[in-house]
Amino acid sequence: MTVKMKLCPKERYNIKCPYGREPDRIVVHNTGNDAPAINEITYMINRDEEVSFHFAVDDIEAVQGLPLDRNAWASGDGLGPGNMGGIHIEICYSKSGGERFDRAENNAAELIAKLLRERGWGLDRVTKHQDYDRKNCPHRTLALGWERFLEMVKKYLGDDCMDYERFKEFMDRYNRELEGKAPSGWAGEAWGWAREKGLLDGSAPRGPLTREQAAMVLSRVLPREEKA
Repeated sequence: MTVKMKLCPKERYNIKCPYGREPDRIVVHNTGNDAPAINEITYMINRDEEVSFHFAVDDIEAVQGLPLDRNAWASGDGLGPGNMGGIHIEICYSKSGGERFDRAENNAAELIAKLLRERGWGLDRVTKHQDYDRKNCPHRTLALGWERFLEMVKKYLGDDCMDYERFKEFMDRYNRELEGKAPSGWAGEAWGWAREKGLLDGSAPRGPLTREQAAMVLSRVLPREEKA
């Protein structure tokens, strides 16, 4: 599947995507008609109403209409988390369904997996329009089964999905274990000295050290030039 760009002109940002933001989720929609993706994007850009979305996906391609660092007016929650945080994806041919819709839905799952992988997100970031204003959308995808659709996305994530889930589980467990451990024997004396001098706060002796923590320790140990 190819992904094309037909971005909204900046002079129409005030109508279509007035706010800059960092996305934190994906929101899935069905278009409610039988037009191809390029037609959906073109119509979205040209109409004067505050209605907008980032991608339309049909049986052949995906077309991007808004920059991902701008909001969209798509989930009916005003300045809420759906509009302000979502990357909004419209799945085409949802009015009549059938083979074209099936292929469009499959392409949307592939696109969503790509977006998740690029951002290091898990499946928990994939939401539906219905989550924000109770509208029955994505209506045909919901009728066929939402969990079924998430499994389609997971299939495209493949080993990346499993690796992410296993890595997160491992790191959560590892960090919990570190919190309660004493320092290693070879470092016990040094750890006690550093804690006594106030260089470290005495917590998680075997936990990781960030660069900002290292900078704080160095600033307490090494002399710094007097300010003029």
